[in-house]
Amino acid sequence: MRQRFGNSKQLHSGKREERTGSFCHQEVQCRHHPAHPFQFVLEKRGGSQRVDELTFFLTATSKPFIMEYMQAPATSSQGNILCCTCGIPIPPNPANMCVSCLRTTVDISEGIPKQVNLHFCKQCERYLQPPASWVQCALESRELLALCLKKLKGNMTKVRLIDAGFLWTEPHSKRIKLKVTIQKEVMNGAILQQVFVVEFVIQGQMCDDCHRVEAKDFWNSVVQVRQKTSHKKTFYYLEQLILKHKLHQNALNIKEIHEGIDFYYATKQHAQKMVDFLQCTVPCRSKTSQRLISHDIHSNTFNYKSTYSIEIVPVCKDNVVCLSPRLAQSLGNMGQVCVCARVTSTIHLIDPNTLQIAEVDGGTYWRNPFNSLVSPRQLEEFIVMDTDVIRNQKLRAGAGIRSNKHTLAEVWVQKTSEMDTAQQYHCRTHLGHLLNIGDLVQGFDFANSNVNDEFLNKMNPSHIPDVVLIKKSYNRSKRVKRRNWKLKEMDKDREGMAPEDERQYQDFLEDLEEDEALRKNVNIFRDASKIPVESDTDDEGAPRISLMEMLEDLSLADATGGEGADMLTE
Repeated sequence: MRQRFGNSKQLHSGKREERTGSFCHQEVQCRHHPAHPFQFVLEKRGGSQRVDELTFFLTATSKPFIMEYMQAPATSSQGNILCCTCGIPIPPNPANMCVSCLRTTVDISEGIPKQVNLHFCKQCERYLQPPASWVQCALESRELLALCLKKLKGNMTKVRLIDAGFLWTEPHSKRIKLKVTIQKEVMNGAILQQVFVVEFVIQGQMCDDCHRVEAKDFWNSVVQVRQKTSHKKTFYYLEQLILKHKLHQNALNIKEIHEGIDFYYATKQHAQKMVDFLQCTVPCRSKTSQRLISHDIHSNTFNYKSTYSIEIVPVCKDNVVCLSPRLAQSLGNMGQVCVCARVTSTIHLIDPNTLQIAEVDGGTYWRNPFNSLVSPRQLEEFIVMDTDVIRNQKLRAGAGIRSNKHTLAEVWVQKTSEMDTAQQYHCRTHLGHLLNIGDLVQGFDFANSNVNDEFLNKMNPSHIPDVVLIKKSYNRSKRVKRRNWKLKEMDKDREGMAPEDERQYQDFLEDLEEDEALRKNVNIFRDASKIPVESDTDDEGAPRISLMEMLEDLSLADATGGEGADMLTE
């Protein structure tokens, strides 16, 4: 590109001259360079932005001069070198080798094992974390990843860990694959990165806690629960509460013996937790004792075995009791002869003559103890001959709270074993809302029995009723057929269930159907294997448990199918 201006005489006049011309189709201005007299600079005219300075030289001749560009210096580019091993062109690097040759020459994963053993306890499903601790880890969890990397930590001191992750394996293959990415500085400062797979083989090993459970002889603390009654309704209720709150999981062993159950624990803390739960659940009292096993005189440490004795009040549901005069007066001047409605954290009593109700806690009972007058085997069956509901009864001064769920009535009953006679009994009962003429009811005959009780013998004979009715009787065989629910049981050591125990367990199931307040603390599961039988001859008056109160029983076959269930239980 060239631009012609005037002759050189005009430029050598010593004055600062400016000339204009068209340069690259733009208006530019030419002026003297301040340092070089024969050098000019072009500027854009009429603009605030300055164009790139273009330097041109003038020749001191009379001829018009020619403006020429000066070429910018060329940028130098980095050349390639040949690999010292295979000879291919590569960019320069400290090792002067290509990546392929460098990897074949140097293995940065050398010394890191590609197969590692991982110990797993099948009983408690925990992994061994050396040296002696066991941790709970789910598959492909962060905890399991940290445990696997700790296995490799001792061999990875000279490399840098970049990334680690799990590769999918079959759950039953007993293999865990870990993809590891590492970096290391090799020849002359070159950094090499490598990815490899480490396989962890799961090997079975029983932990110390499970060893003690399997031995069934080792224990540190035992909780002995006792109740001196002929019926086990309270124990059945207590068993369901323990299952609901999962307090049986920490027990090494559970033994069922006469009049109670023993819970064995490996630590004293677990036993104390069970004792605290029992004291909040049932009215009881406890005693603690210790036995010295060993003593280390050098470290001054002692090894004890602790025993906790829990005694539950000897009163069950549907028992007839006789209160002391002092206790009856403190409970609102209620009658001394009462019926135990239920046993929860307190003893719920009801007076069948006045419908007064009261609650007796464990501390009050042990200060004023009373016993059951009759066992369930001594109850007799009566048939209702006539009934009359009592309304607007006036209570004595200082009377306590009356029950709104029961109805007071006067009934005339006759024993089913004495139907050939005209002997009838008159009594008051709290079952007026359930009894009709012709119904069967279970009760206790005071008139023809000999009861040896301290407080009953001191009572006025006119205040002792002839018959105390306990509960309405239904057809048991029909109730069992249409029962489509079940309860869970604890795994405990026992010789076998006697026929008497089976009858008592059926009584407890019937109590759950009849008492809504009792079953609200119990997990009831729907029994899919039983289909309730409905017929026109069913007793419609028998209480039932609705489907809304039942829970679905989860089984492994429901979640994974039959094959998956067998696989997980192996």
